Formats: sequence, C-alpha cells, structure tokens
Amino acid sequence: MISRRSLLVTGGAGLGLAVAWAAWPRRYAVDLAPQRGETPIGSWLKIAESGRITVAVPQAEHGQGVYTTLPQIVADELGADWRTIGVEAAPLNPVYANPLAAKALFDGGLAHVPDAIRREHWVRSALLLTGGSTSVRMFEDALREAGAAARVLLAKAAAARWEIDWEQCETSDGMVVSGNRRLRFGELAAAAAGFDLPDELPLRIGDEGRLAGQSLPRLDAPAKVDGSANFTADVRLPDMVFASIAQGPAGGASRLVRVDKAAADQVRGVLAVVENEHWVAAVANNGWAAIQGVAALRPRFETRGMLADSAAIARALDAALQVEGDRHAGVGDIADVLRGDVARVDYSVGIGMHAALETPTATAWWHGDRLELWIPTQAPGLARAAAARALSVAESAVTIHPMLVGGSFGQSLEHDAVVQAAMIALSVRRPVQLTWSRREAILHDRVGAPAKARMAARLSSDGRILGWHARIATPATGAALTERLLHADPLARMTSALPRRADGYAMSGAVPAYGLPALAVDHHRADIALPVGHLRGSADRANAFFTECFIDELAHRAGAEPMSFRIAMLGHDARLARCLTTAASLGGWDGGRPGGGQGLACHAMAGSMIAVLAEAHHDATGRPAVSRVVAAVDCGRAINPDIVRQQVEGGIMFAIALATGRSPSFQAGIADARTLGDHRLPRLADTPEITVELIPSAADPGGVSDLGVPAVAPAIANALASATGNRPRHLPFGPA
Repeated sequence: MISRRSLLVTGGAGLGLAVAWAAWPRRYAVDLAPQRGETPIGSWLKIAESGRITVAVPQAEHGQGVYTTLPQIVADELGADWRTIGVEAAPLNPVYANPLAAKALFDGGLAHVPDAIRREHWVRSALLLTGGSTSVRMFEDALREAGAAARVLLAKAAAARWEIDWEQCETSDGMVVSGNRRLRFGELAAAAAGFDLPDELPLRIGDEGRLAGQSLPRLDAPAKVDGSANFTADVRLPDMVFASIAQGPAGGASRLVRVDKAAADQVRGVLAVVENEHWVAAVANNGWAAIQGVAALRPRFETRGMLADSAAIARALDAALQVEGDRHAGVGDIADVLRGDVARVDYSVGIGMHAALETPTATAWWHGDRLELWIPTQAPGLARAAAARALSVAESAVTIHPMLVGGSFGQSLEHDAVVQAAMIALSVRRPVQLTWSRREAILHDRVGAPAKARMAARLSSDGRILGWHARIATPATGAALTERLLHADPLARMTSALPRRADGYAMSGAVPAYGLPALAVDHHRADIALPVGHLRGSADRANAFFTECFIDELAHRAGAEPMSFRIAMLGHDARLARCLTTAASLGGWDGGRPGGGQGLACHAMAGSMIAVLAEAHHDATGRPAVSRVVAAVDCGRAINPDIVRQQVEGGIMFAIALATGRSPSFQAGIADARTLGDHRLPRLADTPEITVELIPSAADPGGVSDLGVPAVAPAIANALASATGNRPRHLPFGPA
C-alpha cells in the first residue's frame, strides 16, 4: 500500500500545489490501465514482469521530444535500463494538470485572478496542456519523486527477500543491487507496490551512472523512421468513411446559404452531405472523393461583420497607437526622461502562419451513445469538453485517444476539426475521418498576432540609455485564447466583466532584459477581424524583434559597438551576457562593421537565455538570404542535450521561415495563399550553416521549444543593416 501523503497519487510536491493543501486533501485515483503482468507504481509508471517500464506522459508529442525527456527523468532517478523504457499518453486526471502552461497561454484573459487561485482551479479542472515551453519545467520534480519512490519500493521488496535493510540496496541498469546480489525490477514490481514510502524520499546524488544529461536516443524516432508511428490520418476503423469540409471566409460571422447537393451526388464515392450553419462537409468512401465532393458542392456563404483584410489590419494597428495604452511595465517617470533629443522608430510584424505539415484532422466514432476521438491535440480535456457540448452529451461519454502530432507549432490547441468530426460522425452513424484541406488550414488558421511598435529612447551624452518607451499595438492574444478555449470555464466567465489590463501573453518578452534607469512598456489593444492564437515563439517573436532592432539602432546612434553596448547593460544578468560573448566568439564577430553582414541579438524567455549571431545578405533577386547562424544557449541543466539542440535548430529554421518567407495577404476574408509553396518556406538549399552551443549550467531547466525563435529575426535584420546600410523594420523582410 503506497502512502506518504498520497505522493504518487497526487503528483508530488513538484506540481507546486501547496495552496490549501490542508483544507483540501487530494486523493485522485489514477488508472494507468495495466495489462496482464503489469504493476502500476503510483500515477506515473508501471512495470511489467518482463522488466518493461511504461511512463505516463501528460504532454503531446509534436516533435519537441517530450516522449523522451520526461521518461528520461524517471529512468534516471529510478536507475532503469533505457532500453526497457516505453511511453503512453497519460489519462485525463488532475495529477497531470499543467498550470504553468495555462498561465503562459491564458495570462491575458485571467490577469485579475491571483496565481494561487488560478493554479488551484486548473488542477481541479484537470487542465492538461502542452505549450509555452513548460513540459520539463512543470513536471521535472514530480517525475523525479515518482522515480525515487519506485526505486525505494523496489529496494524494499528486494531487501525483504534478502532480509537486509533496504537502505543497503541500490539500483542500476534495471536491477536492484546489494553487493553480489541482483534482482530485476520485473521480478519485484508486484511485491514492491505493497510497501510504504518513508517520510523523506531520498533522491539520487552524484553523477556516476546518471541518465540525465546524456543524449539518449529518442524513443519516438525508430517508429517515425520506419513508418510504424501512428498519426491521426493513419487511424483505420471498420466501416470508416472520410470527410472534407468547406467553411466561410475568415473573420466575421458566416452562414451557409446554398450548396449544390445534386452535383456532389454525381461524384463517385460520395455517400452523404452534412450541413451546419457555418460549414458543409462531403462524406465519401475515400479521401479524394470527399475532396471532389466538397468542390462540387460549390458552397455559398452569407457573411456579417468585418472580414479579414490586410489593409484593414494595418489601419487597426495604426489606430490603436493613437489612443492611450495599458501600462504593462514601468520604472521611473518616463515622461520626464523622454525630453529633448529622443530617438523614435516604428517597427511592424505581420501575421504568423502555423503552416504545420499536418492540417487539422480528427477521427470520430459515435457508437452506443458514446463518442471516441482519435485526435492530435495539445489540450485533450478542452477538446473533449468541446465535443461533448457540440453533441449535448456528458464529458464522461467522450473518450479521447491522443495521437502523435505532425508539427502543430501551437495549432493543435484549437479543436474546430474535433467538433466538426464529432458532429459528422453523429450524423452518418459511422466512424469518420475529417481532414482539412491546406486551403482551409490557411484560411481558418488562428494566426500569430500582427503587431506594430512605436519605440522611443533618450541617450545620455556618453551614449547610455536614460529612458526607454515601447508602445506596442497588437491584439490581446491571451484574452482571445481564454475566450475561445475557456469560454465554458466558470473562472474565465467570472473575470470577463472585470476592467481590462495589458494582455500578459501579448506583452511576453516586451520588457528588455537590460538594466535601464527608466522604462515603460504599454499595450495598445488592436481589434482585427482575423482570429489570433498561439504560435511557436509566442509574442516574443515580435517583441524581441522590436527590442533587439532598436537596441542595435541606439548603439549605432551612440557610436558604440553593438555587443559591448549590450554587455554594458547586462551587469545584473551574467548568464545572458555569457551567451552574447559566446555567440560572438564562436561566430567570429566583426563588430557589426558596415558591409560585414553580421548581426547580433539576444533574448531571455521561459527561464532560458539565447544569443544569436547571423550572417545575411540579399541574393541576386533582392531577397534576403541567411548564410550562417550561431546560437549560444543557457537553458539550465539539459536533460537531453541533443534534444535541446534539435529544438533550438528547429526554432531557428522556423524563425527564418517567418522572417524571409511570405505572409499571406487577406482581402474580403480570402487569403491569397493556397498551398505551402505560397508561403515561400525555406528549402534545403536555403538552409544556413547552423551552430548551437550549449553553455554548461547548474540552474534549473528552462524551456527550449520556443527559445530558438525570438532572437533570430532581429539578428538577421541587424545583419542586413550591416550588409547594406538599409535597415529592414518590417517582418517578414521583403526584397531589397
């Protein structure tokens, strides 16, 4: 009988749930669904008689390596053999809630609510979320305690057989060891579950034999290489049909007014047409027929309200800067400081598209008054609740099967396709797989928010920054996410009527990391017709662009070398300063000399720091080209260094795509992009030489999934300014 204040049942102190612990004891029952011969050891792992160890992972795997790093924490503390480790998706349960991700995503919508209350509410609500570079930061402590607890229980079981004190036992390579005696975990698991835990869990110390810090092979890689990994599009069920969908223009409120069912019926393979007020779907016995069926329907929509329009978005950002903003951060009296000779510069960032390889998709099966869903989701509980509301059934009647996610970059937080698939499955009474076309994925993307910044700063006679004022016009993404994803949440409804504040999500990364005597950062809320959502890099992708480009311009105005100019203001942040000097040293920093084509930028987010040196120029067609990127990263203790490098490299390429690619233009709610090719994404020939240097650190692990994105665009902009003397101030960069 496992006890110790129900540690393994409640998730452990690492979840940070100290609030009202005594007043509200938690004894969540977690069913890990053990198979024959498997023994659950608490709420995080189960051990089979064969020695196979399965770790429950509450985060979606969409390429960031979480199916490796989180099990690696458990295996390290347990003393397991890495070859015996497997993973499965954790069930929906408060144990696996991620209030840290909820804070990162919904900060703007719930800014009035104290952190402690928010955490408590999200845990009680079993809010499972993947986002905000929070997986390791959120679950490291809980997983370490789970591994330590299992190690102690296995040691006690072995000690009982050997009739010795359990503290004389150690674990290594999947065995409990005491002198020359050894027993495999699988032999002890069943007995181990019957022992109690000590009041204090002994965590492993020392570096010998540790798995943490090693670049262990990814657990999901073999299946992805040989094609056996299952994504939602791979699901096949008896009697399953396929669906394709058409929706109205982007923005506004669209109502379906006319379809040509007769034409769709003429398409071989089309079985049914399912209509909704806002969309229409063709259902067929194969995917191609479903696509042809939607095209034959030629749906017409009636729209009300504002439709997405790029010119209107630009006007909305300009208009937002004409009215008073909401103060996000401030030091000193900025109005008094910004007098006299003040540098003033405007920057802008266009919309960011997810452009994930996997378009929104869902497989749904309504049978026996129950709904089963196979979906790529970063928010399984929210997706289940949305599907249940759409069908007017209890959430307990909906079963979620989380699948591997093909990219996402934040897109799988949304669940429009999940709701649509559920409704189609109920209508046709057969399993159905709905897949959005690339056109639909572009047209109805919840885009990364556009932004415009009006920057102002005053320099002293010796070149120091005396005051800094950033006025940033952008939609309130945090509030939009809260309203869209948590609109049924009682806490979100309760706070919606309170006075608005600066949106925490929208202002993420807007406060400079530098020590400045006076500063102000204001959020000017812009209302646009295009719905905004979470995109890899968060709002830092725009705010770091504003800050690091302006810092570079101020350095040149002061007649200072850009790196030294930054270092002089980082006396309070040795980690970020070291990242800067490391990137400059590795990249052969030339001081940003005219014609050199080198640029620097740095940024801190999610407990991690990064500095980027980029080399860029304009090619023969006048388009920006990046030839080299050097990144120095301090992310604290790296659980798996190779995965950290992979994530930073992936973030760098994602940022290059956002910076040098093409942002779709909207007119009357229709995008001028239809395919991935229309985004002008970087090709293999466009990929620069990339170097990622991890700086050894004893700090707690920080986030890395988003880290590679924010500093890249400003580094490229600064490099282009060095190369040509003309500074790009709009993202993405156009031709020279």
